Amino acid sequence: MSLPAPPRLEFAFAVRIRLRPALYMGKSPLGHERAAVYLEDGEFEGPGIRGRVLSGSGGDWAVVRPDGVLDFDARYVLQTDDGVSIYMQNRGYRWGSEEVMARMRRREPVDPSEYYMRASPKFEVQSGPYDWLMRYVFVGVADKTPEGNVIRYFKVL
Repeated sequence: MSLPAPPRLEFAFAVRIRLRPALYMGKSPLGHERAAVYLEDGEFEGPGIRGRVLSGSGGDWAVVRPDGVLDFDARYVLQTDDGVSIYMQNRGYRWGSEEVMARMRRREPVDPSEYYMRASPKFEVQSGPYDWLMRYVFVGVADKTPEGNVIRYFKVL
């Protein structure tokens, strides 16, 4: 039996989000720390799609695991320039050295080569010009900025 060809990636769009400062809730008896990070606003753009991230439409309820890995689960609403609302759930991981993670918590600039941050989104949208978002698997490559995140999403073909 031959192996399947490896998947190809095609750029879909990039999102820039601005986040409010994180609220860390302390370590729970489960051994992790929960953080609430609420969305301020943002914008997105790619071939055939662009718009804004609706202010106050969601946030991230991340878990900081005992091994230091940030396990995020962000949910928010995108709105295209032609008025279509898109629900987005974004799951993924961010990790780096303790020093790098501490700098990010303080909202200091950190070079993307110093940490790993990847995402796997899912979308819900009405039938129409953007329902292709519900037909593909996507992977996101993210950069942490002092204001929030910039995530470039790629369709897995």
